[in-house]
Parts: sequence; structure tokens; C-alpha cells
Amino acid sequence: MTSMPLCLPESITPEQFLAEYWQKKPLLIKQGLPQLIDMFEPEDMLGLALEEDASARLLTQAASKKEGQAQWQLKKSPLTEADFANLPEQWTVLVQNLEQWSPELGQLWQAFGFIPQWQRDDIMVSYAPKGGSVGKHYDDYDVFLAQGYGHRRWQLGKFCDKDTEFVADEPIRLFDDMGEIVFDEILEAGDVLYVPPKLSHFGVAQDDCLTFSFGCRRPNLMQIIDSMADIATNDSDLFIPMLLPQMLQASGELQTHSIDAIKAQLLQMLQSERGDHIIRQAVSEVVSKRQYDALMPEDTLDTDELLQALTEGAALQADYSNRLLYNQTHDGVTLYANGQRIDGLDEAAMAVLIRLANGERLYGQDVQDVDPDELSEWLENGWIWIEFAE
Repeated sequence: MTSMPLCLPESITPEQFLAEYWQKKPLLIKQGLPQLIDMFEPEDMLGLALEEDASARLLTQAASKKEGQAQWQLKKSPLTEADFANLPEQWTVLVQNLEQWSPELGQLWQAFGFIPQWQRDDIMVSYAPKGGSVGKHYDDYDVFLAQGYGHRRWQLGKFCDKDTEFVADEPIRLFDDMGEIVFDEILEAGDVLYVPPKLSHFGVAQDDCLTFSFGCRRPNLMQIIDSMADIATNDSDLFIPMLLPQMLQASGELQTHSIDAIKAQLLQMLQSERGDHIIRQAVSEVVSKRQYDALMPEDTLDTDELLQALTEGAALQADYSNRLLYNQTHDGVTLYANGQRIDGLDEAAMAVLIRLANGERLYGQDVQDVDPDELSEWLENGWIWIEFAE
């Protein structure tokens, strides 16, 4: 599938990581992602934060909290050079969705091939000078914190929950008490720290520092329910009024037995083949949606240029800033891209997109049965990325 080594210690298999660490406990992976070393410098990320289409945040911390004034200040994109003038000693700039700006960086997701592709969120970078931080906090998702430049000290503490108290009147979710510190180490470029959901953590830059967060996501129930409702509106049978048993009752009362009967019919529908179809499509659409709007490519290849590049040895790969996935049932395979089901594909095109979704790198001979115009359209849509031969 890919020759990139997995981001795991040699002594831990993917199966062992998923069984013993995933969403349970942290793991330090020394030199887990050496490809990041020297890939970017701070100036690259500071320049990117100023881009008009970048999703960036500037977080500054006052030396001390004054009465009636937050200690932290947050400015969201668009950011300008004026925002970086007269900054306090401690500040951090965060830029999301780096895959959109650097397909080469996006390809590093292959090092996390033991995590299903549909659970990958985005890559965020955090730049801070010495002493910079985003405070003590926790995330609701899994994250691999990869050091790309400089050094950052990480402390990990207790697992948090819905009762965790945050510092009042701050623009970001922060707390003071991390409980017992269970991890306290300085990461250097190439090191990776896995942090499970809700585990408190606190990172402080030891020098000019770039930390890349490979975040993983899963849908919440409201997203699924909302998507199911959208899909169900296309099923005319669901608009037929229910048949319900009737008992003598006060005219103004909605009795529990009526609600129970409606619930029973709803559950019966959800557990039927029709319900399976609605749920499967709803989940597939939700998890394949992009979190950020797509950037329009500045340069595109026409079909002839694409064929020429493939003839010269170029490779095609899934573009990790987009979402390409499939599910398989007894009725066959259904493909989704960026929240939409892909219909009208022939067998050759379907087979190629499945291989790309699985992380394979394909060459001209692998796609010779696919209509070249269709390949060009995939490239224009952002589903795939071309790596030119050197």
C-alpha cells in the first residue's frame, strides 16, 4: 500500500496500539515522524497565517490577569501584519487545514495508516516563540502531536469530564488544575506524542517551535440525526401518516402509550433494510464532509497534460485535504467524496478510486482503463493529487 513507516515504536504493533493505547492512555513515539524535520520553518507558517484564505488564530497571553480583564486574547483570521506588531512575550499562532496548502504534508497521514481514513480530521500547526503556549486544556478528540521544529515541553495530567471547571471569562477553554502530572518531557523535531480524548495537556515552547497536530475525529449524534433527516425527505413512504391504536382518553392528553407506539414504529423502521440504508448513507455523508471550504487550485492540468505527466512517471494519490471513502454491502460498493455519494462510475473507475481511498500510489499503467477526462475531473475536484516524476 505505502512504503512510509508507521508512526509507532518498533516494539508496538498497530493492533497493540489500538487495543492498549487508543482512547485510553498516552504514548511517546520518539522519532515517529522524522519526515517533518526541516520540512517547514517558522517563517513559512507565519506567512501562511497571513494568507487571505487561511484559517488561523492568534492567541496572546498577558503577563498577569487584571481585574475585569481576560488574561488571554484571541484574534481569528483574516490576520494582518499589524496583528503581529507589539506582541506580548507569550503568544501563539495556529493554522488549520494544512493539507490544503501542502499536499506533501498531507501525505504524512500515511504514517497513521492504522487509523481509518474517515476518522482523520486535519493537520494544524502551532507556532510559538520561547514561552508560548495555549494553556492547560483538553480536546474531545484523539491527537498526535508531532514536533516539526524546535522543542516543546509537554505535561499530561488527569482525564477531564463534563464537570471540569474552566477559567471564567476567557476566549478559550482553559483550566488551572491538571491533577497529578503523569508525563513531563521535552519533544524534539521528529518526536510524536499521542494524546487520547479528554486527557489534560499543557505544552510550552522551549525555543522557536512548530508543533503539528494530526487530529482524529468522529461524528456526533446530532450530525447523524440531521443527516438522516435530510436523506429521509427523499423517501415518500415516510410521509404517510402512522396507524396508531386508540384508547379512550381525555381530549387534551397525549398519553404515554401513543408516544410509545410512535417510538416503536420509528425503531422498527430504523432496524429495517430501509433504515440500514438511511443510516449508512447518513454516516457516510457526514464523515466524508470537509470541515473547511476547499481552495480553488491556481493551476490545473488539462487532460493532455495529465496524460503526458503519467507517461513521464508521475503518480496519483488521494488528496488528504479531501475526503474519499467507500462502504461495501451485499448490494455492492458505494463511494463518497466530500459529503456526496458518487454515482455513475464504471467498474474500472470504481476500482481505481477504491485503491486511492485505501492510500495506494498509482501510476499510468494502473489507470489505463479509466477515461482520461474522468481522471482530469477527479484532479480538478481535488479528490486526487499528482506527484510529478523528478
